Amino acid sequence: MSSPLFSIITCTLNSAGWIDESIRSVLCQRNVTIDYVFVDGGSTDGTLEKLRAIPREITLIENRRNGISDAMNAGVAAARGDIVAHLHSDDYYLHPDVLISVAHRFASSGCRWLFGRTARAIDGQLRPESYTAPRYSRKRLLNGNFIPHPATFVERRLLNESGLFDTRLRYAMDYDLWLRLSAIADPFQLDDALTAFREHAGSLSTRDRIAAMKEDLAVRLAHTGPKPLRRLMHHARFLVRRRRAQRHLIEQQHPELQNHEQTSNRSLNNA
Repeated sequence: MSSPLFSIITCTLNSAGWIDESIRSVLCQRNVTIDYVFVDGGSTDGTLEKLRAIPREITLIENRRNGISDAMNAGVAAARGDIVAHLHSDDYYLHPDVLISVAHRFASSGCRWLFGRTARAIDGQLRPESYTAPRYSRKRLLNGNFIPHPATFVERRLLNESGLFDTRLRYAMDYDLWLRLSAIADPFQLDDALTAFREHAGSLSTRDRIAAMKEDLAVRLAHTGPKPLRRLMHHARFLVRRRRAQRHLIEQQHPELQNHEQTSNRSLNNA
């Protein structure tokens, strides 16, 4: 079996603090050929110097300033590989055999796209995901996005067939793409963690969680179509999730409230 050519696309914007580990995780991949593509949004912190110093051939697209969806689409347009993955600049592959294991699964399953799991990288520590992902079905995917972008691999031809990322979206562009891909072909689901997803205060999903949830809902409704009961269920789920997220954000900002609530609960239980 000949290994496919992988296009690994990394979008950067002042990523000097994180990019080294991401690059190392790609360069150490064994037994695969990699087309390495970077799309930079105008970094001024030394990111570009780090990219130019990579000891192998890369494709570098500079000054792409029209948002992350546009940058990812530009990476796909420049890609030459059979299989495309977007590895964000603050994420990294967990071991040197990630890509060859993905290649074997594509060959054995005949799938056109697949996804695995991620580990959470928090303050230098790797932690398991905080929930158990359901088994894939398009219906379950419509209920919520459980496909992690850094651990997703897609045939380049399928990406182009799907229409790529919607540049009007700021947060849910990956979720929207998964739903369009799933209308063409079902993915293969791996239970293995392939990638470390770095969680920190500056990450977009952490900083703007409520706004991201609202855009997720809009994408979900767009793909649900004119089905009143299902649309009502999506709205109800959103309200529950938003309440949980708001409570979590309040507890993060005011941990003394959480401690007070725990103390009150213990007092009530002992009464």
